[in-house]
Amino acid sequence: MKVYKTKSELKCFLSTIKKAHRSIGFVPTMGALHQGHLSLIQKAKKKNDITVVSIFVNPTQFDNKEDLVKYPKTTDQDIALLEGVDCEVLFLPSVAEIYDSNIIADTFNFDGLEDQMEGKFRNGHFDGVGTVVKTLFEIIEPDSAYFGKKDFQQLQIIKKMVEKYAIPVQIQGCDIYRESDGLAMSSRNTRLSDEYRKAAPFIYQTLKKAKKKFGTKSANEVTRWVKKKFKEHPLLILEYFTIASEKTLKTIEAKKESEKYRAFIAVFAGEIRLIDNIRLK
Repeated sequence: MKVYKTKSELKCFLSTIKKAHRSIGFVPTMGALHQGHLSLIQKAKKKNDITVVSIFVNPTQFDNKEDLVKYPKTTDQDIALLEGVDCEVLFLPSVAEIYDSNIIADTFNFDGLEDQMEGKFRNGHFDGVGTVVKTLFEIIEPDSAYFGKKDFQQLQIIKKMVEKYAIPVQIQGCDIYRESDGLAMSSRNTRLSDEYRKAAPFIYQTLKKAKKKFGTKSANEVTRWVKKKFKEHPLLILEYFTIASEKTLKTIEAKKESEKYRAFIAVFAGEIRLIDNIRLK
């Protein structure tokens, strides 16, 4: 596996790939890799001649600076995992390499997608995401980029950014990779205490029951039921639950046969914030 730490070295290498008309798949990560990341890499490898993975903990998408400091950094372990799946290229830039001396996010208009759910609770988060993903796309110029649907709002926002800025990359959304007990895989899971780790599968269990109820109940009825369930839970604290349109991400008022819906949730397990979602029929 080739490891590049500077934009110039990586671009020089990738220029030879492009000249040979070989396709480039890209998987951006913030490290602390797990099987969910590896599944994205394996999908990219199947569809492209070469796969580039980036590891970069982006400071501008953290509204809580303490969360940035505590974000797990496991570079040696990550490199071993990448080598285990025959990843061809790792981009491992410093903050200065990405932002120079100006660590400030650009301002984006994602047609209101950024104002829903996570946007209501994480100030400036999606400006930070847009800034770093756009920068990485400009450096790597991939043919396709792969993102997990656990961060479904982020996925829709990146699709919108690619559309608005006419960036020539195909965005591929990949299914949520889960632990055997249903918990959505996340780098944050490693920070859960044993007690909270045992409690966390309740999130997905509740989503599955909400999906079933949505077949016969209104969105408001399902939402009230979910809030009641978490209010009764001794450990987990619900930050939000909403049933929203996949296209607009806006909370729905009434079901429409032609719309595609998804239930979104954010929960605190102690100080660790976990998110998940599920497609609804």
